[in-house]
Amino acid sequence: MNPNATVSELLRLKGAIVWSISPGATVYEAVQMMADKNVGALLVTQGSKLVGIISERDYTRKVVLKGKSSKQTLVSEILSGKVIHVTPSQTLEECMRLMTDHHIRHLPVIEGDKLAGLVSIGDLVNWIISAQSTRIHQLQTYITGYPG
Repeated sequence: MNPNATVSELLRLKGAIVWSISPGATVYEAVQMMADKNVGALLVTQGSKLVGIISERDYTRKVVLKGKSSKQTLVSEILSGKVIHVTPSQTLEECMRLMTDHHIRHLPVIEGDKLAGLVSIGDLVNWIISAQSTRIHQLQTYITGYPG
């Protein structure tokens, strides 16, 4: 695995399935979907247009801590509307920098005007671990196989 890989390489490996929800859905429905799909965030779409993202962090900070009801609060009321995103040609290093700089854990991948996938911090960590394991194996093979 290439440590200097692009987003498109990662999406080819992990798949481009993206779970989304309507801004008119309730926060309860969003949290239920996150639990069912075992994900930490959902893209909020209206038709084919990305209008925001809702995460577990949004739920805890904007619903639970404010004493709101998740069954009565709409996704549109708490979504993060300014969505930082990447393109398939960007590097995973660029993704890590964006996530660090903006304190976010999910990056939608946009190609032209189409949603192409979603990259999470977990995806990046798994890629890096695999790349390091591959590199360590290559170095061990080189050292032990070297005639001396």
